[in-house]
Amino acid sequence: MNELQAFILGLVQGLTEYLPVSSSGHLTILSNYFGLDGEQNLTFTVAVHVATVLSTLVILWKEIVWLLKGIFRWDGQLNSEQRYTLAILVSMIPVGIVGVFFKDYVEKIFGSGLFIVGCCLIATALLLIFSYYARPRQKEEISLWDAFVIGLAQAVAVLPGLSRSGSTIATGLLLGNKKEQLAQFSFLMVIPPILGEVLLDVLKAMKEGTDTATASIGTWPLLIGFLTAFVSGCLACKWMINIVRRGKLIYFGIYCAIVGLLLILL
Repeated sequence: MNELQAFILGLVQGLTEYLPVSSSGHLTILSNYFGLDGEQNLTFTVAVHVATVLSTLVILWKEIVWLLKGIFRWDGQLNSEQRYTLAILVSMIPVGIVGVFFKDYVEKIFGSGLFIVGCCLIATALLLIFSYYARPRQKEEISLWDAFVIGLAQAVAVLPGLSRSGSTIATGLLLGNKKEQLAQFSFLMVIPPILGEVLLDVLKAMKEGTDTATASIGTWPLLIGFLTAFVSGCLACKWMINIVRRGKLIYFGIYCAIVGLLLILL
């Protein structure tokens, strides 16, 4: 991987992590185009995902501080901050199960070619379009059950081509949750699973006693990809929150449908 490829991949990761078009799907497409092997792709993907987590912390720092302050305050019953934090914890259960027990299987899927990416992009498109036209009764807050179902959507979205943000936000909309709440919840709920994924990969590398994948990529490409993903992630995070509030997800559904069909046909 050279510096230009790292810059392009980092830029695409930062933008598509928050836009509902599947960052993993786009990284898989570009990695195939650049001729990168699965080991390099996985190592680089972990690095740029950490960068986008940091961009979430930067953009949503006020909300994170609000949660941290409320967690340790007891008012005789669960306050809004504690209920919100509990919902995030519940949403982590499905993806945690997938990460612990099916991680190796998922990694094999990531290297299985572009046909599955195209099919998953079509599924993302259908979900986004359906959620745009659905009009369920609105709820005041995200319940624990809703958080678990949204977490199931996040767990399924580990497949390349299934957008994590698109799947979680669209699922929340179909459950009747307000779009103003969903973007923030969707971005916050992914922080612990990604950090857990990084920890598992670090432990795996320590167990195997090798850093050949990092060496094959190079330090500069990793650093360039990381910084590019961080800066573009900050911009995309703020942009996506505004897009969800205006309810313009259908255009991303059309985009995913077009790209998915092209991948399947070509």
